[in-house]
Amino acid sequence: MAVVAVAVTAALIAGSVVLLTRDDRGSEQVAAGQDLTTPVVKTDLVETQQVGGTLGYAGTVSVETDRSSIVTWLPQPGDTITRGQHVYDGDNQPVPLLYGKLPFWRELYHGVADGPDVRILEQNLRKLGYGGGLNVDDEFTAATAATVRKWQKARGAERTGRVKVGDVVVLPGAIRVAEVKAKIGTRAAGEVLTATGVRKQVTVDLPATKSALAVRGSKVTVGLPDGKNASGKVVTVGTTAKAPSGDDEGGDKTPTLPVVIALDDPAVTGALDGAPVTVDFRGTVHKGVLAVPVNALLALAEGGFGVQAVGGDGTKRIVVVELGAFADGQVEIKGNGLTAGMKVTVPST
Repeated sequence: MAVVAVAVTAALIAGSVVLLTRDDRGSEQVAAGQDLTTPVVKTDLVETQQVGGTLGYAGTVSVETDRSSIVTWLPQPGDTITRGQHVYDGDNQPVPLLYGKLPFWRELYHGVADGPDVRILEQNLRKLGYGGGLNVDDEFTAATAATVRKWQKARGAERTGRVKVGDVVVLPGAIRVAEVKAKIGTRAAGEVLTATGVRKQVTVDLPATKSALAVRGSKVTVGLPDGKNASGKVVTVGTTAKAPSGDDEGGDKTPTLPVVIALDDPAVTGALDGAPVTVDFRGTVHKGVLAVPVNALLALAEGGFGVQAVGGDGTKRIVVVELGAFADGQVEIKGNGLTAGMKVTVPST
């Protein structure tokens, strides 16, 4: 069996391949250096795929108004705003944040037609500590108006018992200010600021060919720029593949799927935002397989791979192997006569 120098794509086996030559007498020699040996082991291998991603905050929202009031206070980028806190001030009146899935599209007052916006208002009033006896429903009653007046008094706002469009900002949850668009002293009509959610997440464009690795709820390891690792899990997997950018001449043309990962402990990322990270996806577990270090593989002139087995008397022979899973610098191998504990060479080059 001839074993000669053959070019091998490193990415194929995620490691290096050392090649053997034969001299004219047929004795096998390592091309350079002294051989080391390692045993073939029986172990469990977990296939992994490392993909680049971006650490950031969930979601993006634009806060807009048509009140045309003069802006008298604005938050700063990076500020977190929760329920009841003001998003900005117009005409020296705070515009607070309320939580809800629907924006207020009309003025709310005693006698207005029933609607889900009334329920959102009453839910928030109760969460903020007002109207403990308030019946939360779709009806704006006299009790609702009285509760609104208490809330307005506490905020230093005019006690009207009414909530006009633009008096509040309604969003699904707390926000983190990304960019402030308005300026103090100018009219607030239009976009005031942009914001994100407060939950940190990692977004990944996963090659569609590796989509089986991204299972909702599956665990991943995120490599941070400072060398630390953070654990997380897949929370969403896109169903529509995205074509690679046409601007990337000569780049990878594999379509990708958007994957979102939630971190188990977002605090471990510190102040990082928009930072590049790596994500290790765990795939199929191969149980009880025979494995050797990747650099024990030999490329064969006739194609395929082998390992150099070392007998108890020091004799060496090439065993043709079939490759399986790659993980943590090891590769699954199958071949005639292979057993756990058998010694194979790992050239020192």
